[in-house]
Amino acid sequence: MQSTLTNQLNNAFTLFLSLLVEAIPFLLLGVLFSGLLLWFIDERKLLLYVPRHPLLGALAGSLIGFLFPVCECGNVPVARRLLIQGVSAPVAIGFLLAAPTINPIVIWATWTAFRDQPEIVVFRVVFSLTIATIIGWIFSVQSDLRPLLQPAIARALPQLKSHPAEKELVETNISPLLQSGTFFLGQPGGPVRLESAWEEVAAKQKQELMAAPFFRRPSQDRLRLLLDSMVQELRELGGVLVLGSAIAAIVQVAAPRELILSLGQGPISSIVAMLILASVVSICSTVDSFFALSFAATFTSGSLLAFLVFGPMIDLKGIGLMLSIFQPRAVLYLMVLAAQLTFLFTLAVNLYIS
Repeated sequence: MQSTLTNQLNNAFTLFLSLLVEAIPFLLLGVLFSGLLLWFIDERKLLLYVPRHPLLGALAGSLIGFLFPVCECGNVPVARRLLIQGVSAPVAIGFLLAAPTINPIVIWATWTAFRDQPEIVVFRVVFSLTIATIIGWIFSVQSDLRPLLQPAIARALPQLKSHPAEKELVETNISPLLQSGTFFLGQPGGPVRLESAWEEVAAKQKQELMAAPFFRRPSQDRLRLLLDSMVQELRELGGVLVLGSAIAAIVQVAAPRELILSLGQGPISSIVAMLILASVVSICSTVDSFFALSFAATFTSGSLLAFLVFGPMIDLKGIGLMLSIFQPRAVLYLMVLAAQLTFLFTLAVNLYIS
């Protein structure tokens, strides 16, 4: 009994180390490449070329991830920034869902892991791109996205920027000069209260400083911010990688092989199992292909694709980040749509291609 337990522990530790050794170089490369693109590419100029058509905009937003290779930890802040800068919902949502997969680092890592199954690489890219585009297009039906956004994000959208005091004065039709205080006269927008004018100037200067594009900041500040960002990303993603590798090793060794085979060989049960596993494990898309590779011998091709497509879009870690942008019901819409489309596409692989 003790000898069997020792062998299981040794096997689990060997599998754990092999996953880490294969995945860490891609994690380091992904973080480095992401930082370099942050240094050289001005996303504001890039957005000028995004199509206005909802379907084409969703497709373009999904493809933007190829130029901004961020995992599911970094795509949410970028999508939030895109919304605040005024891009349409299809573009932002397409980027949000596709960026963790449609980027060169993830594609290369998937090819390295599944070199003997190139169809996995092709289907992962095609399915991720198609699902993200469809969901972004569906959200274009909502002409005003503000009810689906968190109040702070909704207030920051360009079309919402109006001074509450000006609205109140228009509604009540009361001249500010009839109120107590000192005013600037002869302003283009009418009289302006003196004390509020200085507050607005200071706030505007601070806002412009914080919103300044990364590449326009002094080189010393850019380098410091870049290094801080890379260290933070490595710390967060490295911890997730270690945890995910440990879970994969434990599941492979501790779970009864009969159970794994019964779940993994069913065309439907295997997909459902891997959808749940993908959302719970929350492993980085840069290295999740190596995690999925450990199940390649016992699970169907469609279920492996379900893990690789759905996991980068929706997992527990990503859901928490999405709630910083969207209302809970909007996150639920994203989860249900992504799960349904992933299930249908990967089931077709199990039934008609495998």
